[in-house]
Amino acid sequence: MALIAVLTLLASFIGSWLKQYPGFQLLGALIIALLVGMALQLPLHAYKKNNDLRRAGVKSAAGLIANKLLRLGIILLGFKLNLHDLFTKGIKCLPIAAVLVAVMVFVTYNIAKLLKVNPQLAMLTAGGTSICGAAAVMGLSGSMPVLPEEEDEKEQNEVMAVATVAIMGTIYALAEIFILPHFGMTKQQLGIASGASLHEIAHAVAAGGAFDSINTAAGGASVSINAATIMKLSRVLMLVPASIFIAIWWNARHSKVENGGKHKISFPWFMLGFIAASVIGTYVPFITDHALTLVEAGYVFLGMAMAALGINVNFKAIFKQGRAAFLASFLASIVLVILACLAAVLFF
Repeated sequence: MALIAVLTLLASFIGSWLKQYPGFQLLGALIIALLVGMALQLPLHAYKKNNDLRRAGVKSAAGLIANKLLRLGIILLGFKLNLHDLFTKGIKCLPIAAVLVAVMVFVTYNIAKLLKVNPQLAMLTAGGTSICGAAAVMGLSGSMPVLPEEEDEKEQNEVMAVATVAIMGTIYALAEIFILPHFGMTKQQLGIASGASLHEIAHAVAAGGAFDSINTAAGGASVSINAATIMKLSRVLMLVPASIFIAIWWNARHSKVENGGKHKISFPWFMLGFIAASVIGTYVPFITDHALTLVEAGYVFLGMAMAALGINVNFKAIFKQGRAAFLASFLASIVLVILACLAAVLFF
């Protein structure tokens, strides 16, 4: 446990350090931590070789870190949401975000199902594509309980969904930066479109910054990046109702019958912590002053969880099963960009 805790903490710090450099900004700290965790499989293989106790210990420790720290990290990310800004500056963004998320979760899930993706991976991919990338994948995963013997498959699905939305977000961020400015939209509309369509906060911010640099005289130096950030955070807020609805749906459709024929209902309680953190971070002055520090701590914990997932990932399963999920996210992202641009032009 101590070994895996130290290794995942180092992986998280590496991700936080590398994300500041241009080549890594679009990936973000969480994806870098996941990649570092995957790379750690090689030295850990030598450590576990011919030792069943160590092999089981590494798997158990990584699983515990991935499970518990991801929930703590999600809760702390709530301090990033300034509810006052969302309900004032972003008042038009919230209903748009709600509609886009609802429509795109439905569209992405059904495209994935048509491509024969298993239901859990299909929903995780839909959430990551439609809401907020890796954080949505991990948040929704907590709403979809499985039996102990299915935990390994669930971890593989988490990694496949995270990898899919990370790659897809980077591809579409670059595409939007080069293509959208040619459609005659204002800087605010460009920011709204990127915030409404791109997968990670890092993608939306990078695109908004690029749009602002195109013509610094057109409406100020940070119009696009501010619009992109508010729109993206509005989508992040949708993670809470989405997790609750998906938990209900998953329990109704996929939970196992136990205890004399009764369904075991699993509610994503950590999402209440996410909401509480948002409220406290917005309206409690002392905490507000330290909100950024708490968010950074949240990213450290999430980075550790992602690295732990990387340590346990089965590469053969990813290459075998991940292609259909990738295609589903690619096709759905086209629909999402079109809807986001229409919303930006019609309402801003």
